[in-house]
Parts: sequence; C-alpha cells; structure tokens
Amino acid sequence: MCGVVGIAGKSPVNQMLFDALTMLQHRGQDAAGIVTCHQGRLFLRKDNGMVRDVFHTRHMRALQGNYGIGHVRYPTAGSSSSAEAQPFYVNSPYGITLAHNGNLTNAEEIHDDLFKTDLRHMNTDSDTEVLLNVFAHELQKCGTLNPTPQDIFHTVSRVHERCKGAYGVVAMITGHGLVGFRDPNGIRPLVYGSRETEQGVEYIIASESVAITALGFKVERDIAPGEAIFINADGKLYSQQCAVNPEYRPCIFEYVYFARPDATIDGISVYKSRLKMGEKLAHKILKEWGEAHDIDVVIPIPDTSRTSALELANILGVKFREGFMKNRYIGRTFIMPGQQQRKKSVRQKLNPVELEFKDKNVLLVDDSIVRGTTCNEIIQMARDSGAKKVFFASAAPMVKYPNVYGIDMPAKSELIASGRSVEEIREIIGADRLIFQDLEDLKNAVRTSKVPELKEFDCSVFDGVYVAGGIDETYLTALEQKRNDSAKKQADSYIDVNVDTASVDLSGINEE
Repeated sequence: MCGVVGIAGKSPVNQMLFDALTMLQHRGQDAAGIVTCHQGRLFLRKDNGMVRDVFHTRHMRALQGNYGIGHVRYPTAGSSSSAEAQPFYVNSPYGITLAHNGNLTNAEEIHDDLFKTDLRHMNTDSDTEVLLNVFAHELQKCGTLNPTPQDIFHTVSRVHERCKGAYGVVAMITGHGLVGFRDPNGIRPLVYGSRETEQGVEYIIASESVAITALGFKVERDIAPGEAIFINADGKLYSQQCAVNPEYRPCIFEYVYFARPDATIDGISVYKSRLKMGEKLAHKILKEWGEAHDIDVVIPIPDTSRTSALELANILGVKFREGFMKNRYIGRTFIMPGQQQRKKSVRQKLNPVELEFKDKNVLLVDDSIVRGTTCNEIIQMARDSGAKKVFFASAAPMVKYPNVYGIDMPAKSELIASGRSVEEIREIIGADRLIFQDLEDLKNAVRTSKVPELKEFDCSVFDGVYVAGGIDETYLTALEQKRNDSAKKQADSYIDVNVDTASVDLSGINEE
C-alpha cells in the first residue's frame, strides 16, 4: 500500500506536497519522495524513511516549482531498496515523472515487451517503472510536440489495455501538466479537489480525502474507475472515461484497515463503515454466544479497531475501556519482515493498563487477523496482566488468500486462516473464544444508499476472487516465492548504495 499526491498550483507547491504526504504517512512508512517542476526543469528528492526524515530544509528549498507529485511507500515484494523509492522518471518524451499506488499483476510480461518490442530499458524491479514506461511509450506514439487532452486520454486508454491489476496514479509531464488516473475496477482510491486563489484555481489529486481537506482544498469528487483527469500548464482541468466497461470494485480492506477513519473513499465515510462493522459483529456475538456472553469489558487493539470496538460495546451493553497504550513510533507490524521482528515490535508498540484486565473476562477487538503473530502476543499480555478469560473478535472475516493488488498480505502459507478452521485458529492464538465478521455483513457495513452504484468490492483476501482477472495458482505460487519472509530477508541482504538526491536537477526534456 502506498500514498500518492499531485498538485497543480499557482505558487510553490513544495510545502503543500510535504504536508499532504504527512497526512498520508499511514499508507507507507518505508520511503518518501517528491519531484517538482520549474521552468521546464525537474527537481527530485527521495529516500528511505518517514516523510519528516527524508525532507530537511535544504531539500525543501531545492524543490522549486508550482507543479509537483509526491509518494509514500512500503514495499509489497522483494527489496526495500531506496532505488525503488518513488516518483520514477523517464526522459522521453518530454520528461515524465510518475508515482503509483497499487500493483500490476502482469508486470513481468509487460517488462519483456517493453525491452524487446518498445526498446525501453528499466533499472529496477518495480512495477511502477513498468507502468511509467508503458505510459511514456504510448504517449510518444502520439508523435506531437504539444500533447492535447485527447492525446493524454488516448494514452491512458492504452495503459488500461496493457496493464492489469490495481493502480491509482499521478504523473507529471514536464512543461505540459499533471495527470491522474485510476484502474478500471477502481481498486485503489484516488480523489481530487480544488481551491480558489488570487492567482487562479489550484488542483490536488491524492489517495485519500484527508490530504485534500488538511491543505484547505475542497474535495470535488473521487476519480471514477478507469477515468483520467488532466490539468494542463495553464491550469485548466479536463476529464474523460478511458476504460471499456469499467466497474466499481474498490478494495474493501481500505475501509477495514488502511484508510484513516476521517477519510471518505468513493463517497463512503470510513468512520461510519467501521461503526457499522462493530454493530454487525455485536449482533453476531449475541446470536452465537447469546445474551449471557460473559464479557466484562471490551478493549480495542489500537488504533484501527477502536471505532468498531466502541460501537460493539454499546450494543452489547458492556464497558468500553482503553487497555493498551500505544507507542506511536513503531511501524505497522504485519508489514515488518520476519516473525521475530514482528513479535518484538508488538511488545514495544503496546503496553497494557493492568487494572483494566485484572480479574475480568476481556473481549479484545482487532480490525483483522493476518499472520496471528500480533494477536497471540497481545492475548498473552492480557493474561499476564491478570485477565480471567480472553475472548478475541475480528472486525474483518478470515484472511485466507494473499493480496495481489498492492497490500503486503503475505504468502498464503503465512496466513493463519489459510486451511484452518476458527477453532484451530483459536487454539493457535490462545484465546478462550474467537469470532470473525461475516463477509456479507462486512459488505453491508460499507455499502450505502448514497452511492447506489457501489454494490460490490474487491474482497480477494477473504474470498479468493481477484476482480481484475488473470490470477491462477501458478501466479500465486510465484508470488509466494517473492513475498515470504525468507525471500524478503535475502533481498534486503544486498548492499543498497544510497545516493543523496537532495536538489538533484533532472533537466527533463521540454520539446515545446
């Protein structure tokens, strides 16, 4: 999962891009990057680390220009080398920079075509570089010094034809404008906004609405699946549907876990969705465990599950308490490579408030269970703090399948729910009782009458149905070899030569 932002401004955008990436930091903590454009020249800074660590005063001063794009990343496969930090750049045509949230499922196939047929060379294993070169190649085939909006939209339509999977993209064409587009299923989110200034209208494109509203922009709307928008060098906005038979199938896990609760995605409030998840789960508990459920207190595992846990406690008529204090300087644990590192991180990240556990039957609520490492450690922490019984509830259904659309849900063999029953999982994590959300209840928690066209979702991690197609056992086996812990450890063992790109002038070609 990653976060992207692009701004077409009337004044320098470096600080706005920094602030927007800070608002999107939850979507990627591994690397960050910004590229800006000034008088036909590009200025880039990117490196591994959090936004606040990558950009210092000297870097910000060097990022000149009124147009720019930014990115925060965590890696979904292979190495976390700084060489794969985004945005990526290609010189021809015009000088194009691009940042991407998602994953191309046919990247290797396209990579071969780009090299053998399109005569394009790539320096990394990143599917973002593949996507960039497809976009650049198709735009170059238009054969014009001054690309029109129709040239841009035709290019995006060719990207849709060649690229399979999930992608929310922002791209900057040096001297010509800013582009944003979304995959034909709308799996990854992308929204745009605007604001009036004395110099004219400024536009912003971002992964989540929070990055837009925090900067004082007005959210206009979500970019539709398959749609592209183009803001030219004069600041005029154009939009067009570029896909054949697009469908609304956003990733439901955005609402479960990744998006901020104050975000609105595809017209749906993430906060309200999580409240409904708690409501649905509470009714399932009452149905399966009965009114005499024996729960003394409901405690969320911070932070994502807090909203669902609060509504669940209200419906059950049970006390809601904060039983774990979170150290906010530890990253998300299921992203971290290696079981030992994840176990250590859980103990560093959460510390129990013992008086909330002592001599009580506790229901712990989490947003989901992926590997089971985290909940196993947390349940033991609750017992060590004096809990009589520890029950566990997941606001999401059982995660049985790997994600191929940009979320690092690991190899199938590392998913605790793969091939196991609820009772088997309960024994492994050490809970006295365990309950999962039903998939149909989860869908109904997210659905809303305000967005009637949004009826289905990408629920592949729960049901194994990959909405963009082209996924079989051969693909999943190859993916597992790249994503398992041992593969990541080997990839990260290579020496990563890091070049400080502060104030690097890419001098992109401007053929205007």
